Amino acid sequence: MRRTVAPRVPGALRSCRLAACLIATAALLPPLLILPASGADDTEDQRLQNAFTDAAREFHVPRSVLMSVSYMQSRWDTHPGTPSVAGGYGPMHLLDAGGGRGPAPAPGPRAPDGSPADPLAGTAFTSGGHAVQPANLERAARLIRVPAGQLRTDAVANVRGGAALLAAAQRHLGKPLSTDPEDWWQAVERFPGTRDVTTAATYADDVFGLIRRGAHRTTAEGQEVTLPASPGVRPHPGPPAAPRPKNVECPPELSCDWLAAPYEEIDEDGDYGNHDLADRPRDQRIEYIVIHDTESTLPNMFQTVQDPTEASWHYSVRSSDGHITQHVRTKDEAWHSGSKFVNARSIGVEHEGFLAHPGTWYTEQMYRSSARLVRFLAKKYGVPMDRQHIFGHDNVPAPTADSIPEMHEDPGPFWDWRHYFDLLGAPLKATAGPDSPMVMILPDYATHKPRYTGCEGDGRRCQPHGSSAVRLYTRPDENAPLIQDPGRRPDGESSTEDVSDLGSRVSTGQTFAVADRSGEWTAIWFQGHKAWFKNPAAHPTAVGASGRMVTPKEGLDEIPVFGRALPEEEAYPEGVEEEDESPLPYTVRAGQRYVTQSGVGGSYVDRSTFSDVPQPVVLGHERYYEIQLGHRLAYVRANDVDLLDTHGTR
Repeated sequence: MRRTVAPRVPGALRSCRLAACLIATAALLPPLLILPASGADDTEDQRLQNAFTDAAREFHVPRSVLMSVSYMQSRWDTHPGTPSVAGGYGPMHLLDAGGGRGPAPAPGPRAPDGSPADPLAGTAFTSGGHAVQPANLERAARLIRVPAGQLRTDAVANVRGGAALLAAAQRHLGKPLSTDPEDWWQAVERFPGTRDVTTAATYADDVFGLIRRGAHRTTAEGQEVTLPASPGVRPHPGPPAAPRPKNVECPPELSCDWLAAPYEEIDEDGDYGNHDLADRPRDQRIEYIVIHDTESTLPNMFQTVQDPTEASWHYSVRSSDGHITQHVRTKDEAWHSGSKFVNARSIGVEHEGFLAHPGTWYTEQMYRSSARLVRFLAKKYGVPMDRQHIFGHDNVPAPTADSIPEMHEDPGPFWDWRHYFDLLGAPLKATAGPDSPMVMILPDYATHKPRYTGCEGDGRRCQPHGSSAVRLYTRPDENAPLIQDPGRRPDGESSTEDVSDLGSRVSTGQTFAVADRSGEWTAIWFQGHKAWFKNPAAHPTAVGASGRMVTPKEGLDEIPVFGRALPEEEAYPEGVEEEDESPLPYTVRAGQRYVTQSGVGGSYVDRSTFSDVPQPVVLGHERYYEIQLGHRLAYVRANDVDLLDTHGTR
């Protein structure tokens, strides 16, 4: 999000108590599954796995259903005693009514008379006139007869509470506590308390899709959890696509709304905001999708995006449930990246959250909704599914040298790019052997926990957390100085371990040319220098990659690097002033190599005038290559470089 944006404050079981009935009924039922008892020989890292087994047996819920619901709620992470933004606790993400900010109502469709429509009209969650409630922590505590506080801090109790809620929902639906996972579809739909049929069906479809595929994960707390695959579980037919506002561009399985960003003049001098009209992809290709986080709450950002003096973006994704709101048509150009060049070629997606507090804000439902949206957009516009085309606000190339210090850092080192690309259906993986001349940064997110400071804004060390970022040094030694970024710190100040300092970091999925190797260390070419990172074979932080690289043509000692690809002088028509080039304070020297995943043509649009029609796009004939220069992308002239192909062997 732009730095200039300031936050703004704007009863089936009537004859007995439900808990007693559940426990008593469970005692009369035959064993649900043949599940191993946890026993006294539990290893500490199997405690959560065994909790699922024991709770499934106790409440006669299929273990696969219980585990898959938990995965969709939290990816099995516990975060003991720390609620999510919605007030959810533990691996079952049980909601404490007083423990967090509940889901904010999304701006939704209007009734014919213009008044807000009934948010529950036509939903699957009305029974006797009462909406089904989310997985409530207090209710779960009553069902299993333990203090509510225990479910906030104890993962085992939390799992038991979630199992009890699922069993209670199944009985409320008049269904048996069956051993067949397929019989639990409706109970699963209702578990998160989603308020519309489309989102609920998508949630359940994800749960049962995971049951079919299986999963294994090391959690943030170091628990090893495995859900065996059950490929025989059949998909459930989903509901028809819900009606939505005509401007919304969204896949049918997502619930999406429209809240328009304004396009209007704001003063008599011709200033206007907060986006530009365009005719993409007719007048210019959409080549990038930029992932942001808001660094504010969504209600504040909804106020921002409706202000013509502020920034704009195409989509917002809510943290609590992944609900999507569109603000700008994808054919038009939003002001979101800090670069007019990137804005003209991209779609911006904001995610409600704060980069220093990922466990609270970066929820599984947000990741999944976002990935569905981005996959839909990438297919529609032909955007390649790689990290030079789907990237963070922190990877946007600075358009000019003096703009580098003001460029943004979101979504930050805790955004799980590996998981995100798995959800996109384009998993990040090795494409060459370990001795390849190229590497892809790919640490194990759960166990890779580099030191960061400043999460609380006071310089103190952040709590250890999985990270997508790998730190770079000037020598193959963790006591060596960090790589210094002359663009971010032109005065020569050193890079730091601050969570927002990108100066000496690379990120998961980015690919680089190998400059050297020494024992457990690998060096890459980074912003004109050799940069080292630790890459032990037992716990690699990078894998072999194949693809294309550029290197300066023979006879050139060094070549300039740019933050945008502009047309040549001759391409500008009469009446359109030529945009000045501004090389970045980095150079690519002879013998150095940088990875490229695409070539681009120069382009420029004069966005200085309010108009009812799109401004013409100036297209040049000169070609550029987009390269992974450092943490951010950059461009070099095709005439300055030779293209090298590497073919990996596994």
